[in-house]
Amino acid sequence: MGTKSTTPTTPAAPATPSATAGIAWDEAFCSEGANCFRFGRDAEGKAYIGTTDSAAYVTDSIDALRALISAVKAGAADHLLA
Repeated sequence: MGTKSTTPTTPAAPATPSATAGIAWDEAFCSEGANCFRFGRDAEGKAYIGTTDSAAYVTDSIDALRALISAVKAGAADHLLA
C-alpha cells in the first residue's frame, strides 16, 4: 500500500477538520473512547487516513483506501478484535 508520512503541523482536534500540508481533512470520525480517525484528500486526488492525536497518516490512491475500508467492513480484520 502507500507510504507512511509525518507532517510538521499539529493535528486537528477531534471535532475540527484541518488542512495539513495541502490535505483537506473531513470532520473526524470518533468511535468509543478516544479513537478518532480522519479522512482527507489532496489536490492530486490522493486519499489519506490519520488519527487526530498524531500528525502521522497513511496515503494511497482513493481506490486502494476504498478497498481497504471495504475489506475491514467485510470482516477481514475481525481476528484483531478477539
